[in-house]
Amino acid sequence: MHATPTAPEPSVHDLAARLRTLPPSCGPVRLIGVDGHAGSGKSTFAGLLATALGDSPVLHLDDIATHEELFAWTDRLLSQVIEPLSRGETAHYPPYDWRARAFGPARALPPAPVVLVEGVGVGRRALRPYLARLLWMELPHEEAWARGQSRDGAEQSDFWVGWVREERKHFAEDPSRPFADLLVRRGREGYEVLPGPAETDE
Repeated sequence: MHATPTAPEPSVHDLAARLRTLPPSCGPVRLIGVDGHAGSGKSTFAGLLATALGDSPVLHLDDIATHEELFAWTDRLLSQVIEPLSRGETAHYPPYDWRARAFGPARALPPAPVVLVEGVGVGRRALRPYLARLLWMELPHEEAWARGQSRDGAEQSDFWVGWVREERKHFAEDPSRPFADLLVRRGREGYEVLPGPAETDE
């Protein structure tokens, strides 16, 4: 489900250098959120950025969410991940297996200098105070959802119907993009990193 990154591009290296200089936001950790619509390329970009950061840890929200809790995972993320990291401790969380519909063995997430969290809804209001920067993958939802459905195949079509409904509802109630510090746009020549609404509105 998570993409394998290739070599980072210059713009990604530049962003990594900027992120390293930020003050910590969650204990000793600079927590970086990568949000966007499902299918917008969050996992791929987070993987490239993690590589440019020297293999920084990446937490995928697909490992935190479940079939029954597509977006109602805030308390679990706070207790299992955010609170330990804020104390400078290694977090431990059981990743969810979407095929087995069950949580697996606990996985460790160390309090590295930079930790990436990618997934739909990471920019929600309950998590923003812990983020050093919020990045938004700038791709219209229709195009992102089409990419995601093409990636997952026809066998996941019923899931996508429910997902689209729930994603629309979530962002209507708790939008992320207006609070993004940076917008990330994929173009023909690579990634473009632009100031986000949170910076341009100041």
